[in-house]
Amino acid sequence: MSPKPLDYESLNENVKKVAYAVRGSSICALPSSKKKGKRLFVVTKLFSLLTIQLFLQIIFTNVGNPHALGQKPLTFPRQVVALCQAPFLLDDPNVGLIFPADAIARAKHYLSMTSGGLGAYSDSRGLPGIRKEVADFIGRRDGYPSDPELIFLTDGASKGVMQILNTIIRNGNDGILVPVPQYPLYSAAISLYGGSLVPYFLEEEANWGIDFNSIRQSVAAARSKGITVRAMVIINQETPPDNALNVYQDERPFISARKILFDMGPPTSKEVQLISFHTVSKGYWGECGQRGGYFEMTNLPPKTVDEIYKVASISLSPNVPGQIFLGLMVNPLKPGDISYLKFATESKAILDSLRKRARIMTDGFNSCRNVVCNFTEGAMYSFPQIRLPPKAIEAAKKAGKAPDVFYCLKLLEATGISTVPGSGFGQKEGVFHLRTTILPAEEEMPAIMASFKKFNDAFMEQYEDYRGYSRM
Repeated sequence: MSPKPLDYESLNENVKKVAYAVRGSSICALPSSKKKGKRLFVVTKLFSLLTIQLFLQIIFTNVGNPHALGQKPLTFPRQVVALCQAPFLLDDPNVGLIFPADAIARAKHYLSMTSGGLGAYSDSRGLPGIRKEVADFIGRRDGYPSDPELIFLTDGASKGVMQILNTIIRNGNDGILVPVPQYPLYSAAISLYGGSLVPYFLEEEANWGIDFNSIRQSVAAARSKGITVRAMVIINQETPPDNALNVYQDERPFISARKILFDMGPPTSKEVQLISFHTVSKGYWGECGQRGGYFEMTNLPPKTVDEIYKVASISLSPNVPGQIFLGLMVNPLKPGDISYLKFATESKAILDSLRKRARIMTDGFNSCRNVVCNFTEGAMYSFPQIRLPPKAIEAAKKAGKAPDVFYCLKLLEATGISTVPGSGFGQKEGVFHLRTTILPAEEEMPAIMASFKKFNDAFMEQYEDYRGYSRM
């Protein structure tokens, strides 16, 4: 009897090849209650290697999900979207007693762009008015105008990335240059669409900088295998290392790849094809669940843009509330607006706290035995290197686990701190990391780092025989 279409043996092989370290089999926690101090019964599974039962308070630092870890949403965007979701409130004579006038005005502004409120489909590229706001934002940021017709709104940046990779990859001989460590979205999507990932390693000793010789070597090695390198991924700031963006430091200001391209002038600025992505999820807004994002296309032929539009039309419409969040992010309040002071105060408090948490975590890791960590310059992640002793590597091998998975499981068992092994993002041979977010509450961070240090010291004491450990 032949297998049924959805039996495992009959599935698309590309689907089975997909690996996604951050979610999937990484964490499955029961129950959903995560109140501080509550003892949880948790079943955890990492890389399908081990199932363990814990009675611990789990600290979920494995996913960049700010609101899930207690970050409060900015008031003004939520007020605007609340009014858009319930437009009958705008007709209430007392609406001005609850909502500020600028929130009311902005809600009416966005509702006027729709064909029937938030429950109606938009254009498959997104609402034209919000695409115009995105274009204006890009123009202000880079000093070069942007065309709204070349901007597509998406359900978060991930959907846009997947759509473009699906457009580029033709077969298994098409390669995509991806920075390593990388965000698993890229490796997963490339596998799903049947392409080949071509890694280029970032230099940890140079604050996760780019080594152009490494890129040349990666391209040459790919070509020797018959792979055509079709595109290069640049993540700014790079995740998981989180270098480059000037959120928590002032020495390296953010400059977009698009601005660099146009600054180069013709013929390069007229020939190099570039697609840029942005989202409301990973900045200080942290609105991950709203799924608002966009991509902008530079130097793509009109026929290609038409094909991308055609594929976008299959999904009918990006979600409209997410589009409005995006519009509010790229067209923020200005000095003099009624709600500006509160918005600026809330934003500064979040950024200042993230900066403090980044410093607490970096200093905490660097105070630990056999742990080294570059400063988290932006976003919400830290990627410390764990210099595992040979005895620990041997113990992991005997247990049938990758060394960093072994370490992260031991950390979870001992402390309840949930992290992601660096092997899920790619790393140099013989070098081991873990990825964690800097998102736990600021007041809880010292205790979390103290717990980590206590575990790490005990781990190293158990496995280190002073004959050395893995080095970069």
